Amino acid sequence: MAPVIDCHCHAGPGDGLSGPWDSDASLHAYLRRARAAGIGRSVLFATFHSDYAIANHGVARLVASDPQRFYGFAFVHARRDRGRVMDLVRTAVERYGFVGIKAHRLDARISGEVCDAARFFGLPVLYDPAGEVAVAQLLAQQYPDVNFILPHLGSFGDDWAAQLALIDHLARHRNIHTDSSGVRRFDLLQQAVQRAGPHKVLFGSDGPWLHPGLELHKIHLLGLPAPDAALITGGNFLRLTGLA
Repeated sequence: MAPVIDCHCHAGPGDGLSGPWDSDASLHAYLRRARAAGIGRSVLFATFHSDYAIANHGVARLVASDPQRFYGFAFVHARRDRGRVMDLVRTAVERYGFVGIKAHRLDARISGEVCDAARFFGLPVLYDPAGEVAVAQLLAQQYPDVNFILPHLGSFGDDWAAQLALIDHLARHRNIHTDSSGVRRFDLLQQAVQRAGPHKVLFGSDGPWLHPGLELHKIHLLGLPAPDAALITGGNFLRLTGLA
């Protein structure tokens, strides 16, 4: 039986101290909860940090501590890391064995430099647009050979209009995907699967802050046939990262 993979979990050092999102993220409680829920593997990336080279190194140490349990994504800041994104990603891929890129609109809007690095290394990009989901159209047009995951159905802030708009992009564009982490409007999650297909949605928890068991239960409640559910809970991630 294929393992359940949580594609969205923050971990490692933070140095902002303005909230959990930029402070140290411990996995102690998360791992206990994930094991109890039957989650076999997790994708780790940093919290917000003033220097993602440092933060990615911290995540790499966690991944190396249990490589049968963790995958790593390289967090980059599209504006502050301008000119060194390729170097950051190269280190993450060649030295740390990471399998994807993470970026966030609250740092900066995604850039061509980030997308070019993803194209060069053949990596998916998990980019949180923080509700600015129209960017999916541009990403699909200019980087059709790069796979993008826009998490939280496009808005962790529960922007219903943005989430509904992202479903249209999921249905139209082959390389645009989403994850289920933090999606509170169950009907929209269900609609995303029905309209775009189970191959366009990945299970994620936004751990360690959200309970992975609770987030996984939303996938079970979709009542999908076993092959479709298996795509969401791991198969899609393995396909997008080339690990299938």
